[in-house]
Amino acid sequence: MTNSPSGADPAVDRLLQRARAELDRVLAVDLPAQIAAGALVVDIRPVGQRLRDGDLPGAVVVDRNVLEWRLDPTSPHRLPIADDAADRPVIVVCNEGYSSSLAAASLRHLGLGGATDLVGGFQEWLATPRGSSSPSCRRVVLNGGRREQVTGCVAGKASEESDSGVLSATTTTKPGACPGAAQ
Repeated sequence: MTNSPSGADPAVDRLLQRARAELDRVLAVDLPAQIAAGALVVDIRPVGQRLRDGDLPGAVVVDRNVLEWRLDPTSPHRLPIADDAADRPVIVVCNEGYSSSLAAASLRHLGLGGATDLVGGFQEWLATPRGSSSPSCRRVVLNGGRREQVTGCVAGKASEESDSGVLSATTTTKPGACPGAAQ
């Protein structure tokens, strides 16, 4: 991509390339096997994206702005799950697999040699068939900052903001998997 004023690749693209060169990135289809083998999955998506698109089962949510402090095994501010993070794979997940590459490279620089990220991020995971596992469907309604959740199979993924300011997001971890749901 050469959209910068100088005609060269944007610096952030070069930074991303260097970060990815040191990662053994994980494909969404391989994520369940990585989890079964003991990998720590860390979801760094902002709360708005998690509310809109749903949670990543088995992932630990850590805000991007504190990721290094929470996962550095030598940090006094680390999470208890970080105590052995240097000794096992750590798979960072963002929405589309860009900021997670930069975050994983940062973790590697802190000594987490098994840090990597998920190719395509949560959106790729969401679009990847996951065998015969049952769908996880839910509806989340944000109303005046209050989160309400209705579980069960409901309509396919959608989001909208009404005139009343109510945000409604319906998600499924397996698109089209809700029997009888309007898609």
